[in-house]
Amino acid sequence: MSTLSESEISSKKLTAGLLGIFFGGLGIHKFILGYNNAGIIMLVVSLAGSIPTCGVAYIVMQVIGLIEGIIYLTKTPEEFRETYIDQQKAWF
Repeated sequence: MSTLSESEISSKKLTAGLLGIFFGGLGIHKFILGYNNAGIIMLVVSLAGSIPTCGVAYIVMQVIGLIEGIIYLTKTPEEFRETYIDQQKAWF
């Protein structure tokens, strides 16, 4: 059980969701949720992987971030807290 208030959870949910939609390829939404390893993976794949793949790696990471952002925003605050804060589910 988390110690975050309902407003803190809603704020984190909104922030992570919007960052996932707009900057998902860089993994910023992962850092907001405290998933530093997942955020670093997305950032490295997006930046370093884009050079040999002519940007395809960044597009893939952006699509993943977009999907995750939409998922975050469609969950209720209770579902969001349980899934992403209590259970620490880092991907989708």
